[in-house]
Amino acid sequence: MTDSQVTMTNPLLDLRADAGTFDIPFDAIRAEHVEPAVDALIAEAEETVKAIADAPRTYDATLGALEAATEKLEIALTVVGHLEAVSTTPALREAYNQIQPKASAFFSSLPLDAGLYRALSEFAETEAAQSLEPVQSRFLKKTLDDFRRHGAELDEAGKERLRGIDVELSKKTTRFSQNVLDETNVFELLVTDEAKLAGLPPSARAAARQSAEQKGQEGWRFTLHAPSYIAVMTYLDDASIREQIWNAYNTRATAGERDNRKLICDILALRQEKAKLLGYGDFADFVLEDRMAKSGAKATEFVDDLRGRTEAAFEREKDDLYAYRVELEGEGAPQLEPWSVGYYAEKLRKARYDFDDEALRPYFRVDSVLDGLFGIAEKLYGVRIEERQAPAWNDAVRCYGVWDGERLAAAFYVDLYPREDKRGGAWMNALSYGPDIETPHLGLFCANVTEPIGDTPALLTHREVETLFHEFGHLLHHALSEVPLRSLGGTNVAWDFVELPSQIMENFCWERVSLDLFARHYETGETIPEALFEKMRAARTFRAATAQMRQLGFGTVDLKLHREFDPADGPKAAMDLARDVLEEHAPAPYPDDYAMICGFTHLFASPVGYAAAYYSYKWAEVLDADAFTRFLEADVLSLEVGQHFRKAILAMGDSRDPAELFREFMGRDPSLDALLIRSGLAA
Repeated sequence: MTDSQVTMTNPLLDLRADAGTFDIPFDAIRAEHVEPAVDALIAEAEETVKAIADAPRTYDATLGALEAATEKLEIALTVVGHLEAVSTTPALREAYNQIQPKASAFFSSLPLDAGLYRALSEFAETEAAQSLEPVQSRFLKKTLDDFRRHGAELDEAGKERLRGIDVELSKKTTRFSQNVLDETNVFELLVTDEAKLAGLPPSARAAARQSAEQKGQEGWRFTLHAPSYIAVMTYLDDASIREQIWNAYNTRATAGERDNRKLICDILALRQEKAKLLGYGDFADFVLEDRMAKSGAKATEFVDDLRGRTEAAFEREKDDLYAYRVELEGEGAPQLEPWSVGYYAEKLRKARYDFDDEALRPYFRVDSVLDGLFGIAEKLYGVRIEERQAPAWNDAVRCYGVWDGERLAAAFYVDLYPREDKRGGAWMNALSYGPDIETPHLGLFCANVTEPIGDTPALLTHREVETLFHEFGHLLHHALSEVPLRSLGGTNVAWDFVELPSQIMENFCWERVSLDLFARHYETGETIPEALFEKMRAARTFRAATAQMRQLGFGTVDLKLHREFDPADGPKAAMDLARDVLEEHAPAPYPDDYAMICGFTHLFASPVGYAAAYYSYKWAEVLDADAFTRFLEADVLSLEVGQHFRKAILAMGDSRDPAELFREFMGRDPSLDALLIRSGLAA
C-alpha cells in the first residue's frame, strides 16, 4: 500500500483538533489501522523534532514546533488507548500491545535528544525568550525542567538505559491492566435458589436476573463489576456468598497466566531504577518534585498528619460497629470479617438514621441526573450544554456540546454502563485540545453505573451520582480551559491539584438547592421528601473516619512501596507489606491471601499514573472542602462565585502555579478545617 493510500484509508492519521472537523470517526477505526498509523505518525514527529536542532532560535521554531510535532500522535494514541479500554477485542489488544513500546520509546527519546535539548537551551538564553508572555515563559521553564528530570543531561549509556526502562514499564503496566480486566470478567457466581438472595434489594435482584438472562442462564448472576459487587457486599444476608465474592475480588490476578504479583515487583524495580538513574532518592521524590507536595517526605507527612487526626474516631467506629453486631446476635457474636463490614454498617446506618440508600434510587433516574449535572454547570459557569450527534464506539454512548454564548467551546462523550469489553471504574479523558478560542476541545467521561432493567430506566445510587459529578468536574476542567498551549491546558496540571475541579462537583450532590434541579422520583416527578433528605444529610458523616482511613491506607501503602520497599525482596514481601499496611487502616483483619494491590490499577496500570501520588485524593479533598465554603457562603449555585472559580481555576490549566490559583480563588492558603468539619471529625 502506498503512503497516499494509507492516508486515504486510515482514520487515525489526521486527528488534529483544528482539522476540518474535530469529531473523531470512532465508527471507522479498526484494529488494522492502529500500527500503520502510529508508525507513520511517529516517523512524521521524528522528522519534525529532528529539524528543530538546526532551526532558528525562535519560539515558533523551537518550543512551538515541539508542541505541534506530537499533537496528531498524542491524539491517535489517546483514541486507541481509549478504545482498548471501552471496546476491546483480541485484535485491538494485540495492536495496542504492539504500539505501546514504540510510543513509549519515542516520547522517552525527546528529553534524550541532544540536538533538541541544545536548541531549547540556546533559545532560553535569547532576548526573545526573556520577553515571552507569562504562559510561554512558564512552558519554556517547565519543558527544560522536564527534560532535565527525564535524562537530558545523562551520558549516552544512561540515556540508553532510560529508554529501555521506559519501554519495559510501558509493556508491564499495560499487561497489569489487561490482567485485571480479564480477571474481573472471568468471574461469575450463579445463584439458582432465590432463598439465598435474602436481603438483596429488588433493584439488585433484577439486575442479577437480567445479567443471567443475557448469558442464557437460569437464576441470578453476580460479577465483580461495581454495581453487582457493591450490592452483594452491602445487602446480601448470606455471608458465605459475600465471602466468596469478596475473596474473588481481592485475590484477582494472583495466579496462573494473569498473575500480577511478580509484575508489581518488576514495575517497582523499574521505577526505582529510573529514579536513581535520574539522581533522586526514590520514585516518590522523582514524581512529586513538580507537584504541590514537592517530595515523598512531604506527602508522607501530610498522610500521617491526617491519620493522627482520624485514628481516635476510627477506633470508636470499629467498636461501635462490633457492638451493634453483638446487639443483633448476642454476646457470642464473632468479630467482624472484611466481607461483613459493609453489610453490618448498612444495617447500623439504617437503624441509627432510619436511612437506606435504596430509598434514594427512584429519585436518581440517569437522564435526570445528567440533566441536573449539566444544569448546575450552566448556572455556575454561564454555558449551555446540549446533546449533539457524533460517531461513537457503542450505541449506548451519547455526545454533548458545551456552548459559551454562540461559540462551541467543547464537546464530549458519555459512556455509563458496564460491558465485558470495557474496563471497570470511572474516568475522564481529554481527546483533543483546541489550539485557539475558535476550535473546540473534545473529551469524554466513562463510568460503570447501574444499567436499565427491562422497561425500568437506570436508577442510580447516590454514590453513583457522586461518581458522575466527579468525572464531569474533570471534563469541565478540560472543556472550559482557555490556556493557549495544549501542554499547559485543561487537566494537564499537578496531580495533587487535578482532583480539585472533580471533587468540588461532588458537593452539589448534598445540597438541597442543587439536588432539587434533578433529584425527582422517576414515576411521580416529586423531589426528595424533606424527611428523607434530612436523613441523608445526617448520615453523611456516618463512619467518615473509616472511609478516610481507607483512603489513607491506600496512600500509605503507595508511598511505602515507592519509598521504602525493596523489590528484590520479592512478590511475597510486597503482598505482606501491602496486606499489613492496609489492615492497619481497615475495620477488620484480612486473610493471609489478601492481595488487593494486584488489582490496584491506580498504581500499576500505567508507567506513572497515581504511583507515589495516591495521597492526591485526600490532598485535593482538603482543597475542595475549603473552596466549597465560598459556594456555601453564597447561595450554592451562585453565578458570581462560579464564574470566579471558572476564571481562577478551570480556565487556567497549568498556566500558573496551582498554589497561586487557589489563593486567587480563596484569597488565602488552604486550611484543613473545612474537610474535618465536613467529615464530622473536627475536634
